[in-house]
Amino acid sequence: MSSPPLLPIAHTPSRRRRILWAACYFFFLLGIFAIGYAGYVFADSRAYQSAELRKLEQPAPLLQEPHLLAEGDTLGEILVPRLNLDVVVVQGDSPKNLRRAVAHLPNSPLPGELGNVALAGHRDTFFRPLRNILVGDKIIFKTRARSFEYIVETFHVVDPTDLHVLDSTPAHELTLLTCFPFYYVGPAPKRFVVRARESEPAP
Repeated sequence: MSSPPLLPIAHTPSRRRRILWAACYFFFLLGIFAIGYAGYVFADSRAYQSAELRKLEQPAPLLQEPHLLAEGDTLGEILVPRLNLDVVVVQGDSPKNLRRAVAHLPNSPLPGELGNVALAGHRDTFFRPLRNILVGDKIIFKTRARSFEYIVETFHVVDPTDLHVLDSTPAHELTLLTCFPFYYVGPAPKRFVVRARESEPAP
């Protein structure tokens, strides 16, 4: 009499395999979330730029009393024609402002005022083209009132603690700040600084 066939023994997944599958699932969800967030940030900044540029094309309203700039107010747009850089500039360097536009540092002068106008932007978005900046390049700061034209005189790399690049000057100057290196992964260790002088200062 033949013995009954042996049935295969069911092996339950080992603890290590379960942990591996859980880790894979977690990182998959994390990747989906990161892609979704990046897409949201990109879409939000593009929509904000389009809306603010349309507003800048409209005539400036006649103000009955002096207008004090508030955090997030739109100042104008900055252009570097050779680099195809064209981006809205807003007042204040909050994370939300820097995500949507280039930020005017609140303690620096406004365009047309004597001193060093300081603007900051992210290296991986609006200020990425600055990696190809050259001495002699033209920078235009357009507001509703008028346009200000600057010529690049220098660009260099400094430490984040080196704040002398923001010092006031007795001339009409413009400083652009962004993180460096441009393709660094994570918080960048340096700052890239572009310094320009107004070609025809306002009277």
